Order: sequence, then structure tokens, then C-alpha cells
Amino acid sequence: MERKDQGYITRRRFLLRSVITGGSLIVADAFSKSGLAQVKAPGIITSDKMRPTIPYGVASGDITTGSAMIWSRCDRAAKMIVEYDTRESFRNPKRILGPAALETSDYTARINLANLPPSQQIYYRVTFQDLADTNIYSAPVIGTFRTPSARKRDIFFAWSGDTAGQGWGINPEWGGMKIYEAIRRLNPDFFIHSGDTIYADNPIPAEVKLDDGSIWKNLTTPEKSKVAETLAEFRGNFIYNLLDEHVRRFNAQVPQLVQWDDHETRNNWSPGQMLMDDDRYKVKSVSLLAARAKQAFLEYTPMRLDCNDSERIYRSFNYGPSLDIFMLDMRSYRGPNTPNRQTVASAETEFLGNAQVRWLKNKLQNSKATWKVIASDMPIGLVVRDGESKFENLSNGDGPPLGRELEFADLLRFIQQNNIRNVVWVTADVHYAAAHYYDPGKAQFTDFKPFWEFVAGPLHAGTFGPSAMDNTFGPQVKFQSIPPNLKQNRPPTEGFQFFGTVKIDGDTEVMTVKLHNLEGKTLYSVDLPPEV
Repeated sequence: MERKDQGYITRRRFLLRSVITGGSLIVADAFSKSGLAQVKAPGIITSDKMRPTIPYGVASGDITTGSAMIWSRCDRAAKMIVEYDTRESFRNPKRILGPAALETSDYTARINLANLPPSQQIYYRVTFQDLADTNIYSAPVIGTFRTPSARKRDIFFAWSGDTAGQGWGINPEWGGMKIYEAIRRLNPDFFIHSGDTIYADNPIPAEVKLDDGSIWKNLTTPEKSKVAETLAEFRGNFIYNLLDEHVRRFNAQVPQLVQWDDHETRNNWSPGQMLMDDDRYKVKSVSLLAARAKQAFLEYTPMRLDCNDSERIYRSFNYGPSLDIFMLDMRSYRGPNTPNRQTVASAETEFLGNAQVRWLKNKLQNSKATWKVIASDMPIGLVVRDGESKFENLSNGDGPPLGRELEFADLLRFIQQNNIRNVVWVTADVHYAAAHYYDPGKAQFTDFKPFWEFVAGPLHAGTFGPSAMDNTFGPQVKFQSIPPNLKQNRPPTEGFQFFGTVKIDGDTEVMTVKLHNLEGKTLYSVDLPPEV
């Protein structure tokens, strides 16, 4: 068994020595004392005005025991260079020449760091070499992450979703997107963003009048002043979030596993939809909007692209012997939103889609990890309507499985029949936090193992809910973060912003799930012993 505190003292010291400079996380004294900013960037030393810049910092993601993706963006055509070491002093760094950041990718670039040692704190720095004058390099920007262990040890991660929605943007007077700082201070091994990473269909106004008469003042940009239709506007939505210093600091410290939901494109969209009743859009084809949205999403997230399907978002990760994570995509393969009462499965009732369901079944069946965490971009047993007669989610009200519920019933039956143990779901989407226990003894469909689902969010958006429950799979509300009569679309100033954390004990493998508020205060906690 490894020491539970191994590597964390180093990371805390690293953070204490770090400052925000020029909008990015840079280790100030490590560079100023040793001149390391120029060690691996030989060439002509120029004024800062001539050098490439890294305006939106760095990020890491899709980490495995031996690899991680590093992301950044330059302000011009430049080659990405990453150096990394297990020591914050960078005494013996390895240097990787990456791809060129060009206008075709909006000057974003990523590098896969491979053959990393397990259970190590990794420090990396990103530099860009100007392609117009290869003697000129940017100042470096620093980030850090910890690789998973090949043996049992404590695991601690966080999750939430829903960033910059309903017109609640970056308000510098209020302190920006403060919840990202609350999560960062808890020092999670990684963070799952459960979708709605942007709100491409929610413009950000300069001001919003609050109920008490005070004014919420947003930072605004041209791309966030209308619904996103062009590729540049979708990209601008991702850039907008990166204008927040808390987000940039968070990205440099906490590796991310990211999925998407509807607002990366448009509310409640499905493939093939036409926007004939929304005058905000000149582009009427949702499929065209979604293609542009997905390109921007993949450009601006630290994802490892599938070599066989570069646009595939669903994927899985092993985080040592105690944890496998399965990231779903409930958006790309669904049928249209309907009254959702079909009695026979068909293309119209697909939610994950046949290929993704087969993939998930196979991954679950072959998982050797104690815990199987399924990261879903929508909750299971909450009713989410699309207008008066259609449903956005799989739930359609009380009763036996119908419509999209047929696909989920089949998945739950598979888990039961194959005795797949310790499956837990985490999700966001509904803009409040909750803990649900799915009990076959209280369900209309009973052929499944009982399981937990935990909901968290929003990160920085309007608060809604609570949603109605559907008794098809027997969900029991164990905790709910908001009162039943809450006025809808509450601003961040009222504090109803939420995230969740999961800790798996390295000795007992007990999973402790907590739900937190905006300041990081624990609102609910439950210990789940593993089924053996």
C-alpha cells in the first residue's frame, strides 16, 4: 500500500509558490531565480511585445496511468513545445515538440505525454515557438497533474457541470466564477465536467437587474452577445470562459475529463432538427450548428481524440485498481424528442444509440476495477420536458419502461444478469444538487441491481428545479439542495451553485460522496461500502 500523502506536500508547495501573471499560472520564483524561462528556448531574446503569448493558460486532461493530454492556445501561428519533470525545479525535464498551432484550429494545440511514471506529480511547462520567426519564443506557462497509481491508494475527484448559462457571465465585481476556485482548493486528482461546458445559445448581456434592484455586471464579448452560429462564435464561447482567472488557475492544476450536452450547440437539440421557429438563428440546420460546435468543443478541451473516430466523445478511463470511469454522450446519437411513449425500441427511441450501448456493456463487463463510475450528461429518473408534450430526457413519467426508457431498462438488466457490482452514476444538467437511490423494490421495472446517482451543478449558471421524479426505476430522493418552491433561474449571488466530490479510500475502498455549495461547504455526505 502506498503512503496516502505521497506527492501532495510537493503539490501544495508548488501552489504556494505560484502566482497569476499575464493571465496564466506561472511559477514566479522558480523562473526568476534560475532563468529557466529561456533554458529550452534558445534564440534571440526580444521584448515581450514581440513574443508569442499564451493568453488562456494551459490545461491537462484524459489522464491514464502513463499518459496525459496537454492543451494550450497561442496568439499566432506557432509550434507547441512541452517540457515536463517530476520535480518542480525542472532540473532534468523531458522535451516534446508538438504540433503547429494554426488558424485552422484557432491556434489551439495539444500534446499527448506518454510513458509517464505512475503515481507521480508531474510538472509541465508550455512554450510556443513563433513560426514566422523561429528565433522567438513565448514565455512558458506552468501546469501540474498527478498520474494514477497502478496500486491501491486514495483517490479523490470532483464533478459538476453548467458554466456561464442563462446570462450569468463573468462579473469581476462579484469575483468571477468563484466556484472553480473552491474546487481547486480541495486539490482533486481530476475533475469531470458533466456537460454544458458553454451556453452557445445564451447570450451574455452587459447588465442584469436582480430582484433586490442591484445590478449584475457581466464582462461581454462580441461572440457572446448573440447565439452562436459560426465557427468563430462557438470558439468565442469557449474563449469567454477562459477570460476568468479562476478557470485558468483551475485548468492549470486540475486535470479534466470533459463531456458535452445540449448547450454546447443549442437547448434540447437532436440530430436532424430544424430551427424554423427560432428567429434568433439564420442557420436553421441544427446538424450544421452541431458540427461547428463539436469542432470548437474538441479544439478547446484537453481531450485525447480517437484515432478511428476523431469526433467521438464517449470514452473510458482506468484510474488504478479501484476505479474505472465511463464518459457517456447522450446527445450525438439520440432520436428526436417525442412524447416518448413507444412500446417497442426503434431508432426513434435511441438515447445512447446501439453502438454506444454495446460499447458500455462490453466495458462494464470487462472492468476489473472495484468501482465503475458512469459519468452521464443527464440524470436518469428526473423528468425533463421539452415543451408541453415532448421529453428531453429518457424519463417520461410514472409507469413501466416506454420510449427511451426501454434502452435504459435493457442496460440495467444487463448489469444485473452479469452481476456487475459497484456501479455509481454522476451527472449534472438540472442546475441543482441531489442524491438519488434507485431501489428495485419501489420501481415499476424491477430487473436491476440497486444503485446510486449523484447530481451536481450548476458551476456558474442559473439555479433551477427541483424536477419531478419518475418511478419507473424507483428513484428515492435522499438529498436535495434547494427548497421545493424556489423561484427559477436564481443568480450566482444567491449561492445556489453546487459541485460534488468522491473519495475512494485506498485501504477499505469505501466510496465517500459529498455534495458541496459555492464556498465548498459540505451539504450532504454518504459512505458507500463496496459490494464484494
